[in-house]
Amino acid sequence: MHNPNSAIERIKNHLAYKLGKVMIDFSHQRNNYKYGGGYIALFKKLYKIKKQHKKEQKIYQQTIQVFPQLKYPNLETCSDYEQALKYKFHLSYMLGEVLIQTFQNLHKGSMFKLAKNIKKANKEFKIFKEIFNNFAKLSPNIIKIISKNKQAFLKELPRIQNILKIHQDYQPILDNIFHNFNYFIQNFNLIEEWLLSNDFNEKYKKENHPYPSLLDPKKLNDEKEKINYKNIPAELAWEMNLPLPDNYEFVFLNIFGAGSDAMDKFLRGCGISMNARVNNNYNRYLDSYKLLINSKNYNVLVLSGHKISSDTDKLFFLIIKKVPYLCIVRDPISLLKPLVNHHQSNPNIIRRITLNFDYENYIKNVILYHQTSKKNNTIEYGFGKKPDLNNLLRYIIGDVNMNILNWRIKTLKHSITKLYYIDMNDITREYAFNTFKKLSQIFKFSQPEDELFFRAKVCRNDILVLLPFVLEIYLKDHENLVNIQDRDSVKILISTRQLAKETYKEKRCIDIADMIFQERVYFDNIVCLCTQCDFDILNKNVKLFHEVQKYIHNFIYHMYCQEKIEKAKFFDEEDILEYFKKNKDLAFKLKNILDEDYDHIKQYRPDIVASWKYYQEFEKMCQELDSDISINEL
Repeated sequence: MHNPNSAIERIKNHLAYKLGKVMIDFSHQRNNYKYGGGYIALFKKLYKIKKQHKKEQKIYQQTIQVFPQLKYPNLETCSDYEQALKYKFHLSYMLGEVLIQTFQNLHKGSMFKLAKNIKKANKEFKIFKEIFNNFAKLSPNIIKIISKNKQAFLKELPRIQNILKIHQDYQPILDNIFHNFNYFIQNFNLIEEWLLSNDFNEKYKKENHPYPSLLDPKKLNDEKEKINYKNIPAELAWEMNLPLPDNYEFVFLNIFGAGSDAMDKFLRGCGISMNARVNNNYNRYLDSYKLLINSKNYNVLVLSGHKISSDTDKLFFLIIKKVPYLCIVRDPISLLKPLVNHHQSNPNIIRRITLNFDYENYIKNVILYHQTSKKNNTIEYGFGKKPDLNNLLRYIIGDVNMNILNWRIKTLKHSITKLYYIDMNDITREYAFNTFKKLSQIFKFSQPEDELFFRAKVCRNDILVLLPFVLEIYLKDHENLVNIQDRDSVKILISTRQLAKETYKEKRCIDIADMIFQERVYFDNIVCLCTQCDFDILNKNVKLFHEVQKYIHNFIYHMYCQEKIEKAKFFDEEDILEYFKKNKDLAFKLKNILDEDYDHIKQYRPDIVASWKYYQEFEKMCQELDSDISINEL
């Protein structure tokens, strides 16, 4: 063999291929032999090849023991591996496999079955040749697929051919079958029953559904079935187009900048479990799937309000349960404010500090903002100490699409029983509690009880991004402490009321915020949590407690002062409208985007749209700009 990096050469150098080739050559030349001499010559030649091959293998093993760097790479890693697979279906290779099995089982009388097995190999060779010719148009990877399931494929061939013939005009299910062929073969009876059912025909084939499920969703939701959602990994479920488990009560359509964080906290505060708001539909599916198969709570699906360019609509087609939908909407111009003033997720934010940490310089310098510029028709991103109106570029002509409400509604219409729109003003601190009492009646979840939880500040696109953090007080650094037992340190979690519910088990802790701040409360939702044991140490060591109290108080006070500085940098709706007046092309692009994206709400909740002050001003501005252009053209 000249090239060990060639899969083709290595397969052709395989003992099976070499033995089979000799047999084929013999069948072409056997008329040249008389009185059976040809068979004697054949067996001598086969024996000689086998002996030589064994010798070569022995030399190879000895060589790589001395020079391990000469070991051949795995066959699958060779660049021509997929092209090489067809050589395993050559008649020479298949006949050679028969001979090798015969040699290995001589003690079982395998020679008596040789002629029969050779005949079988010839027949299988013709079958595979026909399959590859006929199925290549259905799946270009047919050889690779069948090579892993050769005998199983042959066993079920007539039934497989029947399924493929019935669905020959429905390419998405053919793609699914071949993409998951191992699973298809291993669970053939179950899948066959589903693919030949009226349910599959009505719900998928007739609808020309782009992502047909390989398994029956009804059975998947039944834990009594042998194969159900709980014994299928989320990653495999995605590959097989399995709809999400139906263990959810409604879907929340998130719009970035329209109270996303607040809704997340409020819904969870009502005992609702939700999937994480992750960055693409594949990861959303995985997280949702794992939640729905494990949670016994009241569950809700959250669909994030942005679409990256590489995302697909697949997730939306895998949401099939018919449920009500909820969407919080906001004046589209006001919606741009948090996008313009948005903080960068700063990796320099510190989550664990001690009493000697210099918080003054830290708080002054840690807040960063997105910065956007356009150079040579490309959008460039960076970070700076001030917000930037040019951030509007990334949301209007950049690669992240934030305006996908109408697209989502159209794509998800098969699963929406009713869409409830709520204006963002209804979840501000004055109205959130009452709004959620009403929502709990509509959607049948637990009615909220803690009004303070809903009245507290929620948004963390400000100085509260510095929370949570843990203050750790090392006891060895302090003298004359009493009742510390064998403790090394005391820890206090400084957080918001909403975050603490998720990140800390409050029932094991006590909140000492009132003792820390007394009457001087700078933020109405700050909590300072510690264990009872840590509190006892602080309580019995007054000097230490006062030092800790002063430190936390001053830290939060500096946050409070810095927030005023940061807020003074923010742009408001008037600034945004003025920006569009100076950038007419962008204004018209945004208008076209909003006309498309708000089509549904304009039809069903025109009252909400009419209440949007800045959007109405934007519409009027665009009309005036359009009139100016028309006059100039005249």
